[in-house]
This record gives sequence, structure tokens and C-alpha cells, in this order.
Amino acid sequence: MSQWRLLLTRPQDECEALAAILAAHGVYSCSLPLLNIVALDETAEQRVILRKLEGYCAVIVVSKPAARLATQLLERNQIQPSSAQPWFSVGAATGEILVNYGLAAHWPEQGDDSEALLALPRLKQALNTGHAPRVLIIRGEEGREMLADSLRRRGVVVDYLGLYRRELPQYPAGTLQATLCSNQLNGVLVSSGQGFKHLQQLAGEQWPALSKLTLFVPSQRVAEQARAAGAEIVVNCRGANAAALLVALQAESAPAL
Repeated sequence: MSQWRLLLTRPQDECEALAAILAAHGVYSCSLPLLNIVALDETAEQRVILRKLEGYCAVIVVSKPAARLATQLLERNQIQPSSAQPWFSVGAATGEILVNYGLAAHWPEQGDDSEALLALPRLKQALNTGHAPRVLIIRGEEGREMLADSLRRRGVVVDYLGLYRRELPQYPAGTLQATLCSNQLNGVLVSSGQGFKHLQQLAGEQWPALSKLTLFVPSQRVAEQARAAGAEIVVNCRGANAAALLVALQAESAPAL
């Protein structure tokens, strides 16, 4: 039985799925979702981008909500991407949504972050078009700036298609601290930079105490963000999936309660 007792902060459905996996491995967890996914209204700008879809040498989808909303948008507008156009995802779960829709999707087998995607040979091949390559990143209102900046340094023109925003759910004052204390938790999992921002926002004046707990994050970028904010023990899982978290939990010793 693992000594880790974790707070999960992903959207509710993802928390439930992850909690079941953790329980099967003897890890106690409880959930306090810090991200509500709110779809943006469809706009004329989105439809213009869809009509230019074939002009992109690669389409990158950064999350499961982005994948679900993108396929729904394609369906509503009766647009069928070319089977020759490569699509990419940061992780396998996102990629599988795209594949199930019939898209030619690729993702890294090792690593679940922007760095692993940028190293993917198939993406490098897609960018080697012989002329100024153009890539579309499908995401929320913000996020994955490092990915876009890295592509631009390689001479790639990057466009965004934002399909949703992440909101912090409303909780009564003290909910976070009460959840941590009543469940005797010794670790917190955040799945994105936005999730970390919401964790800090909800903690408020209690952040100095919370910053002493072990914080599990999905990437080096979020790890640096957390350390800059004062988090004392930050573990980079190198991915946002359950397998990456389990590896990190096995590698780290749980603090005594």
C-alpha cells in the first residue's frame, strides 16, 4: 500500500478516472477540481480557419477537451480533413480521440509534453516542406506558448484555434485547506500551468503552508512556474497521464504524516 495521499485537481471526469486507477494501485486520493472546461461560442473566425485547414502542414491538438471540441466543430461544419494531413497530440489520450474520429494522428510514445512532441520524427518530417511551414495549434484560450515559440524559432508560422476556456469552480472559503487536513493529504497533482494558477488562487493566504506539500506537475515548464512561486518540493512527472504519475509516485518517498 502506497503512503501517498493525493489531492487531484483535474476536471471532474478526469479526476474520477484517475482516482480509480490510483485506487487499484493502492494510492489514496480525493478530488477538488480546479478546472471547469467551458466551450467558446463558434465564431466566423473559427470557420475561416477551418476553411484554410488544408494549408497547414501539421495540426497540433494540445488536450482532450480541444480534441473533442475540434472534432465536433469539424462535424458541424461538414469539413473532412485530408487523410494525408498529419495531426499531432501532446499525449496518447488526446491522440486516440483524433484517431477514433478518423484523423491521421501521431504522438510521442515516451513523454507527454511539448518537449517530447517537438522531438517526434514525424513532426520534424511534416515541417520539412521545402517552403515556409505553417502549423495550427488547437487549444483553449491560452496555453502551450513554449511549443509555439519553439516552432517559430524554427521558421514555422503558427496560428491558434482557441475552442474553450478554463474556469476556477466556485468553492466556499477554506475548502482547500479543509480538504487537505481532513484527508491527511501529503501531495497535490496539477495537470497544467492554468491548474497551478488556480491552485494558488484558491489557496490565497494559505499558499505558504500549501507550498510545503509535494507538488506533482506534468512538465518542466509547470515545474519552473511552481518553483518560482515558492513551491518547495516539485516533481516533474514528464506527462499528464496516469502511467507517468504512477512512475513518479514510485520514485518519490512519501513524507510521513
